[in-house]
Amino acid sequence: MTDPPLLHPPSVWNVFKPGFLDSRMQGPEWMDEPGADAEQLRKSLRYLRRINWFLGYTRSTLGHLQRFSQHWPGGETIRILDIATGSGDVPRAMLAWAKPRGFNLHVVGVDLHAMTARAAGANDAVQIVRANAMQLPFADGSFDYATTSLFLHHLDEADVVTVLSEMGRVAKRGVIVGDLLRHRRAYWWVNLLTLLANPMVRHDGRISVAQAFKKDEIIALRDQAGIAFAEYYRHAGHRFVLAGERGECRHEGTEARRHEGTKGEEGD
Repeated sequence: MTDPPLLHPPSVWNVFKPGFLDSRMQGPEWMDEPGADAEQLRKSLRYLRRINWFLGYTRSTLGHLQRFSQHWPGGETIRILDIATGSGDVPRAMLAWAKPRGFNLHVVGVDLHAMTARAAGANDAVQIVRANAMQLPFADGSFDYATTSLFLHHLDEADVVTVLSEMGRVAKRGVIVGDLLRHRRAYWWVNLLTLLANPMVRHDGRISVAQAFKKDEIIALRDQAGIAFAEYYRHAGHRFVLAGERGECRHEGTEARRHEGTKGEEGD
């Protein structure tokens, strides 16, 4: 498999080029660099938390957890692993969601980036483990669910299959996988939403959309990873979610799904 073409420079004007985003385009994200400036990284993670809240990215993950929770036995501790947890905003949102509903969640966040893991670990409510998502240091079925958000677009196709397979290995019940969709409208939107952000966020936002997947691409990778039980949903904010439980009846929760996300064509 050939590597995706390089996106250089990551300019807003790329959107006018013929064939732009027909295929994935590769480029380094500054936040992923081991030597990333600590202050810029802190500000970038804070900005991304606000964007995630504004676009409802975290709410889409919680919406699928809400659907799954209809089958949870009362009083049971539900163990969730959040992969590439970043600043830990998704695990904290899960705990805040669970508390008034009487659910007992134990959430572990995993991140490989040292500075990011330290930032996420500043909150004692979430256990943070520094580890490689492609070689998770957990036994098979040691969690009920594995989740990840806005991570897969950082990886090549083979690594995506490995990560999804690892998620399926450690999660005995189900998975929730969310990420961006690659198309021109998303590229326009990311330029608009990062207009007032720092250079790191502006640069990485454009790269992220260019490296993202389309529906048929992510479904093919899902099937290769052996987690075909995770159904594809289209969400607002140019985002998809793969979500499902093992052995889940496809006819259950139809009404909940109608409100959480739309299955079907992307409508690019």
